[in-house]
Amino acid sequence: MSALQLSGIGHAYLGRTVLDHIDLTVGAGEIVALVGPSGCGKSTLVHVAAGIVQPLRGRVSATYVRHGMVFQEPRLMPWATARDNIAYPLRLAGVSRKERRARAEDAAARSSLDVEDLDKFPIELSGGMRQRVAIARALANRPDFVYFDEPFTALDVALKRRMQDLVISAARDERFGALFVTHDLFEAVRIAHRIAVMERRGQGIAGERVIDGVPGAREDRQIFEIVMRYLGEDSLFHHVNDIDERRLP
Repeated sequence: MSALQLSGIGHAYLGRTVLDHIDLTVGAGEIVALVGPSGCGKSTLVHVAAGIVQPLRGRVSATYVRHGMVFQEPRLMPWATARDNIAYPLRLAGVSRKERRARAEDAAARSSLDVEDLDKFPIELSGGMRQRVAIARALANRPDFVYFDEPFTALDVALKRRMQDLVISAARDERFGALFVTHDLFEAVRIAHRIAVMERRGQGIAGERVIDGVPGAREDRQIFEIVMRYLGEDSLFHHVNDIDERRLP
C-alpha cells in the first residue's frame, strides 16, 4: 500500500522548468532516499510532495493521516524554548496545554534530548541539539509520514551518524514512512529501503534501486561496498555528483 504517490509532477520558477514528468511512489512504512546532482530539483520536489509548494501540473496523492517535516535548517522560533518549539504543531492542532507538554517531552526523549535542555532557547543549544529539537517537533504530532529535506548537511560526520541512527530507530519504532532528500549516497544507503535517482535537470526519475538489507542492520563494510558498486558499476549513479551551476541559487 502506498503512503505517497506523485504522478506527472511538473513545476517552474519564473517560466523556467525545474521539474517535469516526475512519478514516484513511497510505500507505507518505507523510507525512500531521493538523490541526484546539485540543482536537479530535489528540494523543490519534496516541498511539492509535502504541500508547501503547489505543482504547476501533476497530482500528489497521500494516504497517510499526518506528516511531519525536517528541513536542512532547524527553523526554530528563537523566542521560544525547545519545549515550546517542539509543542508548536500541537498548539496549532488545539491540543491542551497539559497534553502538549507531555507529548513534547515524550518526543524529546525519543530524539535523545535531556529534560534540562527543554527550557533552553535555540541560541543556547548546539547545532546538533537544535536539529534534535527539529526532529522532535516533527515527531510530536505522531506522524505516519515524515519529509526530510537534507536535514544533516551542515553537521560533522560523527554527529551526522548519530542523527541518522535517531531517524532509523524512530522510523522503526513509530512505523512511519519517509521521503529523505540527500546528496550523500552513503547516507542514502544507510538510512533507506530504496533509492530514487533524479535526472540531471529534474526531467523525471532516472531509476530506482532497492537496497540490500534493512536500515539499521547494514554494517559499515556492507554500506561501503554497496556505494562503491553503485558508483563504479551502475550507470544510474554516474551523474549523482554532478553540479549544474545554472540551476543553483
